[in-house]
Amino acid sequence: MPPIVLGITGASGAPYAVRLLEVLLRGGHEVHVTISPSGAAVVQQELSFATSLEKFDLTQWGLDAKLAGKLHYHHWRDFMTPIASGSFLTSGMVVCPCSGTTLSAIAAGSAGNLIQRAAEVHLKERRKLVLVPRETPVSLTHIDNMKRCTEAGAVILPASPGWYHGVKSLDDLINFVVARILDQLGVDNGLIKRWG
Repeated sequence: MPPIVLGITGASGAPYAVRLLEVLLRGGHEVHVTISPSGAAVVQQELSFATSLEKFDLTQWGLDAKLAGKLHYHHWRDFMTPIASGSFLTSGMVVCPCSGTTLSAIAAGSAGNLIQRAAEVHLKERRKLVLVPRETPVSLTHIDNMKRCTEAGAVILPASPGWYHGVKSLDDLINFVVARILDQLGVDNGLIKRWG
């Protein structure tokens, strides 16, 4: 399976991103990660994980260093990385969590950082792009931007966990959203009990 791109931005919902990265790496998937400064700030605030944007280290996030073999980190300002080009083949990209600012830039085709550029690449190449907004309530501008991204080929997957699968812990709610993301990427997972 070609690599998966993960962009982490400054919306609330850092636990979703960390769990998604862990599951992908444990599953043996090659993952290209880029994190915005506000994304790193939210990870720090919500999980107390320090994040260096100069040299990413999995152990900063409490993940096993052995998983780093398939991880490729790209600085958010580096437009010369492979994920900034359509000639670099991927299985898809996830922006998780996806801030309103990132959503707006993707909808407008106005890349100001690597996350936004990589998302544009996935749209133009007609590859899977999953955007995971978490903000609520949403404004008409957010709704319009979601509509524009959907029309361009993206999947809008709000971080809205279901409660029908026997929720017993916070991890169950996180796994629900992560399982939905993985389903969109075609990645087998057993994170939740499926309906029926």
